[in-house]
Amino acid sequence: MEALIPVINKLQDVFNTVGSDSIQLPQIVVLGSQSSGKSSVIESVVGRSFLPRGTGIVTRRPLVLQLIYCPLDDREHRSSENGTSNAEEWGRFLHSKKCFTDFDDIRNEIENETERAAGNNKGICPEPINLKIFSTHVVNLTLVDLPGITKVPVGDQPEDIEAQIKDLVLKYIENPNSIILAVTAANTDMATSEALKLAKDVDPDGRRTLAVVTKLDLMDAGTDAIDILCGRVIPVKLGIIGVMNRSQKDIMDQKHIDEQMKDEAAFLQRKYPTLATRNGTPYLAKTLNRLLMHHIRDCLPDLKTRVNIMATQFQSLLNSYGEDVSDKSQTLLQIITKFASAYCSTIEGTARNIETTELCGGARICYIFHETFGRTLDSIHPLAGLSKMDILTAIRNATGPRPALFVPEVSFELLVKRQIRRLEEPSLRCVELIHEEMQRIVQHCGNEVQQEMLRFPKLHEKIVDVVTQLLRRRLPHTNVMVENIVAIELAYINTKHPDFHKDAALVPSLLKTDNDPYSQVNLQRRGNTPRNHMSPQVSAQQSAASQQQQQQQQQQNDAHEQNHVSETSSMASTWLSNILPPAPTRPDSIENSASNTPVHNNLVSPVKPVNLLPDVPANHNPRRLTDKEQKDCDVIERLIKSYFYIVRKSIQDSVPKAIMHFLVNYVKDNLQSELVTHLYKSDRAETLLNESDHIAVRRKEAADMLKALTRANHIISEIRETHMW
Repeated sequence: MEALIPVINKLQDVFNTVGSDSIQLPQIVVLGSQSSGKSSVIESVVGRSFLPRGTGIVTRRPLVLQLIYCPLDDREHRSSENGTSNAEEWGRFLHSKKCFTDFDDIRNEIENETERAAGNNKGICPEPINLKIFSTHVVNLTLVDLPGITKVPVGDQPEDIEAQIKDLVLKYIENPNSIILAVTAANTDMATSEALKLAKDVDPDGRRTLAVVTKLDLMDAGTDAIDILCGRVIPVKLGIIGVMNRSQKDIMDQKHIDEQMKDEAAFLQRKYPTLATRNGTPYLAKTLNRLLMHHIRDCLPDLKTRVNIMATQFQSLLNSYGEDVSDKSQTLLQIITKFASAYCSTIEGTARNIETTELCGGARICYIFHETFGRTLDSIHPLAGLSKMDILTAIRNATGPRPALFVPEVSFELLVKRQIRRLEEPSLRCVELIHEEMQRIVQHCGNEVQQEMLRFPKLHEKIVDVVTQLLRRRLPHTNVMVENIVAIELAYINTKHPDFHKDAALVPSLLKTDNDPYSQVNLQRRGNTPRNHMSPQVSAQQSAASQQQQQQQQQQNDAHEQNHVSETSSMASTWLSNILPPAPTRPDSIENSASNTPVHNNLVSPVKPVNLLPDVPANHNPRRLTDKEQKDCDVIERLIKSYFYIVRKSIQDSVPKAIMHFLVNYVKDNLQSELVTHLYKSDRAETLLNESDHIAVRRKEAADMLKALTRANHIISEIRETHMW
């Protein structure tokens, strides 16, 4: 059991060599208010005066003190080279290889190191000072002396000195492997002890808290500490031990610790005879040694597990940094191949490490195609930027000096091409977004490739440059192809397209009401009433002679209009009649038993003359459209919408295919050959594979830490083999 503390000291040495505090080792943390006697307790345990003393805050850096029992026949720690073969006691700092046999020199070294790191303005520093004391008079212990808890800044101390000290103290006492030694002066109220309060905060069960009451000889006359030492005031599970310190006058007179121990024993026998054997500095040292050994025994299994876990982590970290490069040409080719494969895998979605925080690679390309690009096209209205007057002006400009009987085809083509051109800009923007994503994929090529890139920054820079140049070369070809897709749609307006053919068939329903002279609306406009809808009251009032005369007049009008229809039909071979299927015939709405009137086609029905207002100024103001103009605009709008939707659907399908072929797939197929062509050269391999300095440093740190963890694991395993727990 006694050998457990040296094991912890060895482990502490192992981790000190690599400057790591990631493993929390069992130790005793001395905690107390300023001037409560912490340093005096530590000096009494050591048996020598070696700590800086004075008024105010003296301990301004944590002091990790390892007490190592070293008999005269010990050959592990004693050496003739450093003059310690016959020495009874000496000290050695971690930051210095020198052995100090004079404890005054140890005090001076502590003061110098404190001022070097914390300055001389009463400030504190969290960086610890590591000191080992080898002696034939000490028990094996590991103690940590912390700055005293203070409330009010003095001198040049910062305003937040209380918070700084509290954070530093909590850092050590929150370690579950530590034992808290809460020091409180006997001439103060135990209920106001800051040390006990902090200890209770981090150790509410009190399983690792031991209280020490100092300055028993300074209590007021007529009072004693029996209730405190017996735990009647504030109970502490591990116990309360009282000690008597040297006064400031004793320190100035350089009173020896041995004399102080004798005075302490005499005081306890005289003042507390029944408690003398369970108090005092010797009993405190033995209690601390016993508690620490039992605590180490309980912590060692978990400590071994922690060491094994960290060894695995550092082994993985060391593997990620890679080994030293022997054959640089082979390594360069391997990295190029690995990068090209990872790049393609990121696009195809077959990478081993799938990103979970954001879309990247092929998934983002798919999102751009079907969400960004698709929604942008869907948001473009077929008639955006096209007013009724724009359409009417185009119709009139397309007819020249002749009044229009039918909607001219030229106006439809001009207007629909104008709208189709609006699809070119979002298509080219889609190319830019895919190009940016292809460039961004370089940063998402997997952890292994990224680690190689960090390891060789010059190679990473060249690879990024090659990928950038390849993408830049393909960008114009892709843009030209996308522009050609839009130009192809503009080159030929296919009015025979099946989908457009169906929508154009609905046009007669728009034209019928306005062009049919027999429609109810037009007859009412001319002040006529269809013969088969005459009012029965009117027919009752008319005489038989009048009825016969009106019928004869109507027959003459019908014959005249029929001749006009025949003439118009022969002249009007319009573009709409070419794209429409034969229209169903309309039954004759006029009862005429004397002659067989041929059935009229809807599209060539007689058209009512319309005044097109030839005297329209160049910058005409908006006005109310006539019925004929409104119908013509409605026809053009319906046809533009129909054809625009057809073209938009085609472009929404063709542009992603063009981008995939000319940009994405081309880069995937030619990336590795481009990298090999530009980078795989024997004269450049030496330069490209120069490691960055920080990677080399990290590899060394990881290797040293792994070596320390392996050694620590070996030490713990040796203890386990001896069945010490």
